[in-house]
Amino acid sequence: MSAFAYRAMDPRGRIVRGRVDAANLVDLELRLRRLNLDLVNGGPVRPRFWQAQKGVSRRELIKFCFHLEQFLRAGVPIIESLADLRDAISKPQFRQVIATAVEAIEGGLTLSQALEQHPVVFDSVFCSLIRAGEHTGRLPDVLHALSESLKRDDELAAYARRIAIYPAIVGLIILAALGVALIYVVPELARLFRTVGQTLPWQTRFLIAVSGVLIDYGWALLALIAATAIGARHALNTRPQVRLRFDAAMLRLPILGAVRRKIILARFTGLFAMMYASGITIVDALRIAEDVVGNSALKDGLQQVGRGIEQGWKVSEAFRAVELFPPLVTRMLRVGESTGALDTALANVSYFYDRDVREAIERLQASIEPTLTLVLGGLLLAVMSAVMMPVYDIVTRMKF
Repeated sequence: MSAFAYRAMDPRGRIVRGRVDAANLVDLELRLRRLNLDLVNGGPVRPRFWQAQKGVSRRELIKFCFHLEQFLRAGVPIIESLADLRDAISKPQFRQVIATAVEAIEGGLTLSQALEQHPVVFDSVFCSLIRAGEHTGRLPDVLHALSESLKRDDELAAYARRIAIYPAIVGLIILAALGVALIYVVPELARLFRTVGQTLPWQTRFLIAVSGVLIDYGWALLALIAATAIGARHALNTRPQVRLRFDAAMLRLPILGAVRRKIILARFTGLFAMMYASGITIVDALRIAEDVVGNSALKDGLQQVGRGIEQGWKVSEAFRAVELFPPLVTRMLRVGESTGALDTALANVSYFYDRDVREAIERLQASIEPTLTLVLGGLLLAVMSAVMMPVYDIVTRMKF
């Protein structure tokens, strides 16, 4: 399925323009005919290079899974359930996706096959779990597990945002204040100091030099920063080795790297446990979950785990060989293997990481505010001392 832009004529003879998802022009014409529209012309929408397809929010998916689960548990057929959900969805894009899924199921596809036609909204993990629920007859249970997993992901994302918001706001305010001071205030003070003709301390000379560079070459600095950012983004997206080294470096960052690793592994273990409990084999679950970790270094490690299991290793041995998890986690997996309750062990691993992430973020949040206050306070003190020391000398001379 892809987006098509069209011009059509309604029953009153008026021209209507719009967009709709369709497989091809024939499918587009059939869809418009159901809406009492006659196709005039149309074609696939070609997004600009800076545009990306947008999915739907986690909150929308959580509500979708919850309501669909309730309908199915009440015995409502899948097509009627989706039709009711389609009419209740307020977001036009998501409503169109569900409408397309209803038409696909009416055409003979299963729910998982219908959802696979919209990979931007429903990723491979989501569709694989739905397929497993269809095969095992436990679709309501899978939808419940998906809803809980999405809620957990939403909480983890909220924790990560909580770390970044305060430093970002304070940093932007301080940078804005320093920019105004360097561009407008320091040049005026520099003229005053040159008029007086006094010897300036090195801090003041350095501050005046920075102000001059910013005024004369500020546009070049901004262009250099933008070009560097664009080049780095292009290299990360097109060169796997660059992406691998960058992701590995991100995990080695002091404090933040450990928290990021825990957030990624918390999401992975939750999905892995859910897929295994839904009847998906360990190797298939690993292969599916590789694409959701969001870090190529960890993805490479998980691929090594999958190859080890395919070669006959136990799950705990395969994870221990790549040193992805702490010893406590591998011991829990080993106990689950020996007792035949690997799904329970995986659920315990997920719980372990969820709790560890919360505690790590709480500790980081408690320490980042005073640390940031001290750093920014020291920066402002350095700037103020560089400005006020010569001013104090001038005032002192004026008294005599």
